[in-house]
Amino acid sequence: MDADHIRELFSAFGTVQVRRMFGGAGLFANGLMFGLVSGGEIYLKADVDSVPAFENEGCGPFTYGTKTGRRAIMSYWRLPDRLYDDAEELALWAARALAIAQRARTLPAGRRARTKKSTAKKARRRAAP
Repeated sequence: MDADHIRELFSAFGTVQVRRMFGGAGLFANGLMFGLVSGGEIYLKADVDSVPAFENEGCGPFTYGTKTGRRAIMSYWRLPDRLYDDAEELALWAARALAIAQRARTLPAGRRARTKKSTAKKARRRAAP
């Protein structure tokens, strides 16, 4: 998925910068990262309030392998497939992700870490069989 295609997908949302990082890309608006691209999939920033919407769409969190062989879960969730064809609704989801990124930026560092851990814990519990 190239940067021009990503910018076109988010055109109803507004200007999106795509920056290459860690074998994928970060999606930025107003200087804040609100999404990422990895393995050809788009993920949006989520919090405890927005995770159920992703789960209702059958989407999961972005994970990656650590040096110890464990899986780390981040607070980014896979974009529902149907939104690739619905620019207006994609814009709503992107706006919510950006608002979450803005709120996270204003939290003190310790609170930010606890919120991220809380979201990851809930994701692990939901993903467990």
